[in-house]
Amino acid sequence: MATQLPVAPPHFQHKLSLLSPSQQTLFSATASYHKSVPYQAQRTKKLTLKVCKNSLTMTSFDNAAESYKSAITTAASVAASLMLMRGVLNELVPPEVRTMLFSRLGNLRSCMSMQHTIVIDQKIDAFTNNHIYTAVKTYLATRINTNMQQRLHVSSVNENEKMLVSMAEGEEMVDVYDGTEFKWCLSVQVNPVKRDSSSHDNGSQQEVCSFELSFHKKHKEKALKSYLPFVVSTAKAIKDQERSLQLHTNQYSNWVPVDLHHPSTFDTLAMDQKLKQSIIDDLNRFINRKDYYKRIGKAWKRGYLLYGSPGTGKSSLVAAIANHLSDRSILVVEDIDCSIEMKERESSEANSSEEMKERKVTLSGLLNFVDGLWSTSGEGRIIIFTTNYKERLDPALLRPGRMDMHIHMGYCTPESFRILANNYHSIEHHATYPKIEELIKEVMVTPAEVAEVLIRKDDTDVALHDLVDLLESKMKDADEINTRHKDESKQLDEKKDDSNCDQA
Repeated sequence: MATQLPVAPPHFQHKLSLLSPSQQTLFSATASYHKSVPYQAQRTKKLTLKVCKNSLTMTSFDNAAESYKSAITTAASVAASLMLMRGVLNELVPPEVRTMLFSRLGNLRSCMSMQHTIVIDQKIDAFTNNHIYTAVKTYLATRINTNMQQRLHVSSVNENEKMLVSMAEGEEMVDVYDGTEFKWCLSVQVNPVKRDSSSHDNGSQQEVCSFELSFHKKHKEKALKSYLPFVVSTAKAIKDQERSLQLHTNQYSNWVPVDLHHPSTFDTLAMDQKLKQSIIDDLNRFINRKDYYKRIGKAWKRGYLLYGSPGTGKSSLVAAIANHLSDRSILVVEDIDCSIEMKERESSEANSSEEMKERKVTLSGLLNFVDGLWSTSGEGRIIIFTTNYKERLDPALLRPGRMDMHIHMGYCTPESFRILANNYHSIEHHATYPKIEELIKEVMVTPAEVAEVLIRKDDTDVALHDLVDLLESKMKDADEINTRHKDESKQLDEKKDDSNCDQA
């Protein structure tokens, strides 16, 4: 039986007929196998699976794109609706009602929010600084992590002061207190400065700083009653530790501060011990009587007048008071008899306007400042006046309420001499003490003159003998002056007698 050749394309028919019978039989068997398991079907199946996979992938991408478009469309629609509602509200709803609605919405949002915020402004009003703000700034400066903060604010008063590193605007930091996290943020707003119509500078702006303290609402009581008081007390301890006295002087209508390093204290002050103790007691009593002054309806202020010859220690007493009351501000008017125009108020009112312009400080203005309404602008105020000539001051300035305590700074006494000797040479007694103390009782020598002699020599014996020489020289001069005065008085008496005889 002849082998049946498989059906082949016409161009293969001639080539198949040229094969031998065995070759044709092999070709036929091969063709039959491929017919039973078609290769094209297998390839078609693989291609179909791959196309299905790609179709599923494309379908998922299309679905995601459609969802994104739908979300964008919805957001745009909501935004447009909100803008439309806002326009309608602005057009139809009065401002008062809008303010009330927004306030209610804000309150609702606050009630729903788990975070609460306390705002601490830098100023209470245009003239009063917020003590809490200053305390927070001091406290955070010691807690700030310079490695974590991207932006820092660095400042220094002068080249001798250490740099103060603090938070910059918009920065945040977290402080942990008693296991609770409190977040701090510094915000700054720029507000226009309101001026009257006559002012030409209407474009000025003012920065308003504030700290914002955020925390979980369940910790509000801890924040108000525990954490913030802790911040204030810690800041006070830091200030007390780093406190330095400053002397503010008025130069060309500006107050310029400089550090005050005067070493004078009540322990080193050459003064009668009873008078010294009375001053200390009066200062302490005044500082501790804030509630008492409020109860009796009297301004909480105190005035002191220091008077005496030059070199008697008025400036040293002022420095000792400043060191004793290191946390208080003291206003000092030195040589008040030379600082203001000491004329009667009636006559000063009659002066021309040009004279009033030339005089910067008048007696009337000083009296109003010391005892007028301006005197109540600050609490715990201490005012100290000094003068070499008390008799030149107007009686209205000397009365209680303006100069409450008058302190006479006299010449050196045996007691003040011993204090000076101990200050300069660290000795309690010396063989020259009896003679020096006897001479000091007889002559008028200021503590400044005694101190100058003691500071010149390191050798105690030499310094004290020089002081004896000074006192004896003053004693001799005083005797000569007394003798000359007696002679002059005697001559005047003789002239009067001669004149009376001639008249007789």
